[in-house]
Amino acid sequence: MRTGLIAALDVGTSKVACFIAHAGDDGRLEVLGVGHQRAQGMRNGQVVNMDRVEAAIRAAVEGAEQMAGQRIDSVLLSVNSGQPHSTRAEIDLALDGHEIRDSDVARVLDHARALSDGPERDLIHCIPTTYTIDGGDGIVDPRGMFGQRLGVHIHLVTAAAGPVRNLALAVERAHLAIEGRVVAPYASGLSCLVEDEREMGAILIDIGGGTTSFAVFLDNQMVFVDSLPVGGNHVTNDIAKGLSTPLANAERLKTVYGNCLPSPSDQREFLKVPLVGEDEESSANEVPRSMLINIIRPRLEETLELVRHHLEHAGLSHVAGRRVVLTGGGSQLSGIRELAEMVLDKQVRLAQPQRLLGLPDSVGGPAFATAAGLLRYGQKVHVEAPAHPEPARRADGSGGRLGRLGRWLKENF
Repeated sequence: MRTGLIAALDVGTSKVACFIAHAGDDGRLEVLGVGHQRAQGMRNGQVVNMDRVEAAIRAAVEGAEQMAGQRIDSVLLSVNSGQPHSTRAEIDLALDGHEIRDSDVARVLDHARALSDGPERDLIHCIPTTYTIDGGDGIVDPRGMFGQRLGVHIHLVTAAAGPVRNLALAVERAHLAIEGRVVAPYASGLSCLVEDEREMGAILIDIGGGTTSFAVFLDNQMVFVDSLPVGGNHVTNDIAKGLSTPLANAERLKTVYGNCLPSPSDQREFLKVPLVGEDEESSANEVPRSMLINIIRPRLEETLELVRHHLEHAGLSHVAGRRVVLTGGGSQLSGIRELAEMVLDKQVRLAQPQRLLGLPDSVGGPAFATAAGLLRYGQKVHVEAPAHPEPARRADGSGGRLGRLGRWLKENF
């Protein structure tokens, strides 16, 4: 368990959130500061205006620092861009029968990292789901055991290099170092799923402003992750176009009157809808609420069907059981739970982050699930962060070929 300050930064399409927490020796997390800002310069999870993204990050981080009374130099960063993709691999290496050491585990993980999808994609996670020794599987931690062959089942998560590096550059321009990267649905799962759901199997769907990302958890591990470039903002755009109303008013209609399911009273209830470019008072149209529902439902139904298709294509629809957990800002729309149950044919619950000490109620909802999960991720030391295969030569000579030779001699003799 890690102690000390932990800073989390979630850069989404709709908002930028920064949480600063302190991890105590007793394992408790206490949130010290929170800052959030409306996102600028992001579209579908990708940076489209570097200056605006940098300014939003600076504002969110400064708000959290002022509240916490602490300065931060590095952050854990959520990754929701670059269409994260899962790959499963198996690695098997020969041993000489000695006790398995940290260096052996590192060696087998380095072999797995070499299987990532090439320079056009960045490796975000290299998660060992289970180890095998001499063919015997189900081993969680092989260190200290003996065997002739060490194997590992690996879950590799990669993302397109361009969007991920653009986001990293925006963070670095705000004078922050990135101490770790976590795909957004993984972080959301850590904050929203209970232990039994992660153990027995569950699908976490995070509906954000510009993306809908989802992850499958089984045996207390994330075994699959994927993302769709569609989210709550697309529903708002559909309403704005369908009713010829400004985006701000479309968002209000969606939030206040929106629903995913029709009701008998929808035809009798009329809404005032101001038209684009005209005076709101004199030009407002009156449309039945059923018209609004008929715009919202098809988009969300299509999104959930795409999630189901991706899970079936990966062969994981039934592996994860019948449990689905919805979170993210888009999950707060009325009727979405019932719609998800019909489309996915599974048991669905709406989730918000598990309570953290000191977290204000205003930022404790589903929209902040990823930021809260980043803190939980940072509380533990992980072996799944990718290591660079060729470390740069340091000034003291510890990098490069001679440095690696010296480390090998130290580890093995």
